[in-house]
Amino acid sequence: MKKRALLLMAALSLPVALHAQTAEDRARAAAEAARAKSADSDAILGHYVTPGLAGEAISTVDSSKTFSPNLACQKSATLLELLAQPNASGDIGTLSISRDRDLDGSFDEAMTVPVPVSGICANGLISCAPGSWNACRFFRWDTAASGSLKLSEVELTELAGCYCVNNSCGSNLVWGNMASVLKDLGGGVVGALTTNDPRIGIAQASIDGPVIRYTGAQTTSCASQPQVGATAYKANPNAIAGDAYAAAQGSSVFQSLKGSPAGVGKTEQVRSCTIEREVSIKAWQFDDIVAASGVIASSWSCGEGCRRYQIRGEGACGDNPPVYSAIFTAMVPERITSARIVEMSADDWVQAQINGVAVGYAGKRVWMDNGIPSGDCRISGSSWYNYSPVDITSQVKAGATTVSARVRGGGGGRWGNVVVEIQANTDCEVSERLVDLCSGYAANDACRLTDEIVDGVTTFRNGVRTGLSPLPQTRVIGTGACAMQVSRDFFARQRNYACTVDQGAVPQPDLSRGAYIIDHSTETLLADRVRTADGGHSLTTRTFALPDRGSVNACEPICKTRKAQANSAAAPDGVTGSKQTNPTGWDVFYHACQDNNVCPAGEGEELVQGCGCIDDFPEAVVMMQTVRLGGADMVCTGTVR
Repeated sequence: MKKRALLLMAALSLPVALHAQTAEDRARAAAEAARAKSADSDAILGHYVTPGLAGEAISTVDSSKTFSPNLACQKSATLLELLAQPNASGDIGTLSISRDRDLDGSFDEAMTVPVPVSGICANGLISCAPGSWNACRFFRWDTAASGSLKLSEVELTELAGCYCVNNSCGSNLVWGNMASVLKDLGGGVVGALTTNDPRIGIAQASIDGPVIRYTGAQTTSCASQPQVGATAYKANPNAIAGDAYAAAQGSSVFQSLKGSPAGVGKTEQVRSCTIEREVSIKAWQFDDIVAASGVIASSWSCGEGCRRYQIRGEGACGDNPPVYSAIFTAMVPERITSARIVEMSADDWVQAQINGVAVGYAGKRVWMDNGIPSGDCRISGSSWYNYSPVDITSQVKAGATTVSARVRGGGGGRWGNVVVEIQANTDCEVSERLVDLCSGYAANDACRLTDEIVDGVTTFRNGVRTGLSPLPQTRVIGTGACAMQVSRDFFARQRNYACTVDQGAVPQPDLSRGAYIIDHSTETLLADRVRTADGGHSLTTRTFALPDRGSVNACEPICKTRKAQANSAAAPDGVTGSKQTNPTGWDVFYHACQDNNVCPAGEGEELVQGCGCIDDFPEAVVMMQTVRLGGADMVCTGTVR
C-alpha cells in the first residue's frame, strides 16, 4: 500500500505539460523553435553568423543554454565605412571610404573617389559627364600591391550588373534608393578586399542614412600574411587529390582503418591496361589495284588514277587471223571505278574480244563473228578508227579478264590496235579501330578504377575524379601525299584498376532475411524469416500498421506582389531604358505568408495575387525560353554588318 502511494505521488509531481504533450506535439514545438532561428538567411545571420564572428553569445535552439564562441583571430567593430552623397545632377559627388586594415578598432586607411559616380556596378562604378550618360569612364574596385583599395580603369565588358543613378535616367534615384545603392557600392568594395585577403570575414552590415558600416573579423587564418594555404587549390585544383592522399598517409585514423579487419580482410591487385585509338593511312598506287600482263605494246597515264593500255599486232589474210591478248587482274575490285575499250583502229581490220567474245571492231564492214569479214583482205589507202567505248567494268571486277585484238590485213596495211582504259580510286584510305584492353576489368564488379591518364591529362587519381578532361586532340597521320590531320576526343587512355582477388576473413553480409521481408510483406502484414540454432529457418507473420502521418497543407501559402521600377541598367550601347518606349517596368516579389494568411508586402509593393498555392511555372518557362532564344540570335563578328 505504501509503495502504491509513493508511485501516485511521483506521478502527480510530473509537469502537467509532459503528460499532455504527445511525441508529435513535442516534435512540432521543436520544429517551430528551429524555424524561428533558422527559417531564412536573415534569421541565420542574426542568431548565429553575426554573434559567432563577433564573439557574442549564441543560444541553443530552445534558448535554454548560451555560449560565446571564438571563431575569429581579430575583430573590428567597424572594418569598413562608406559614405555616399549625391549632388544636384543626381551623380554621387562625394564617395568616401574608411577602412580598419589591421582590425585594431581604428581607421588607418581613407579613400575619396576622385570622380563623380554616375552608375554603379557589382564590381565597380561608372563616371560620366555630370547629369548625362556621355563621355563615360569605367572603373573596377581593385587592390594595390600593398593591399590598399584603389580603382582601376577598365572596359565596360569587365564590369557586371551595372545601372545608372544620375538624372539622365530619372530624378532622385540615389536618395530614393539609398539603402540598395550603399549595399551595391559596399558589396563591390568588400568583394575586392576579400579576394585580395581571404582571411577577412564580414559579420554584419548596418546602414545609417548615407553611411553603411561593415563589422568584420579575421576568420580563416591566424597568420600575419594574407596568403591562406587552402586558397591555393583555386589556382591548382589538381593538387587536391595528391594532398588528400598525403594527408591520408599521415593520418593515424586513416591508418587505423586501413589496418582494421575490414581494411586488411581483402587482397587487391593493381591491373594496368590501355585503351588506344589506332589510326592508319594507306597510300594506294594504281599497280596495287590492277595488274596487267600479256601482249601490251605500251601503256600511259590518262590522269589521276587512270591508265591506258595498247594491245597491238600485225595481221594476215588467211582464214585464221592472229589474236593478240592481254590479261587484266583486279587485285582490289572495289577500288576499280571504270574499265572500257576506248579505241579500236586498224589497217585493214581489227576485232576486239573479251574472254574470246567479240565486242567491237574497226574496218570497212561489220566483223562481229568468229569468221572472217567478207571481201578482199587488203583495202588500199584506208585506215579505220572506232572510238565508241565498250564498258567492261563488270568483267574486270569479276576476275582475270582477257582482252584481245584479232587482226586481219595484207599488203602495206597489216596492223590493228585495241586500247583499254582503266580508272581506279587511288585516294588515301583511313582506317581506325579502338583497341580496348580494359573492357574486362571495367565489366568486373570486383575491380574499381583508381587512376586514369587521358592523352597526358590525369582524370582519376587514387579513385577520385580530378574534374579535369582533355581537349579534343588533333594529330598528323601518314606521310607525303597522304599526310592528314585527324581530330578525335582522345587517342590513348592509361588506366589502373584495383581488383579484389581474396575476400579473406571478412564474411559477406547475409541479405537473405531482408530480401525475404521485402518480398513477402504487405502494407498490413509483416513477414519474417529467422535462422534457428539447428541451421533451419523459422517463418513468422504478424499484422502491423504505420502511425498516422497526419495531414499537411497542399503547399506553403505564398503571395505575389510587384513594385514599379525604372530600367536603369547600363550596357555598352548605353542605358537600356533609353532604348525602350516605356522604361518603367515591374519588379515581382514572392513572399511566404504570415499567420492568418497575411501577405508581408514591402514598401511600395502592390498585391498581385493573394496568399495561396501559386503556380507560375509556365511564366518562368516562357521567360527562360525568351532569354535562351535571345542569346542564340546574338552573333559576334569582327566586321561591321
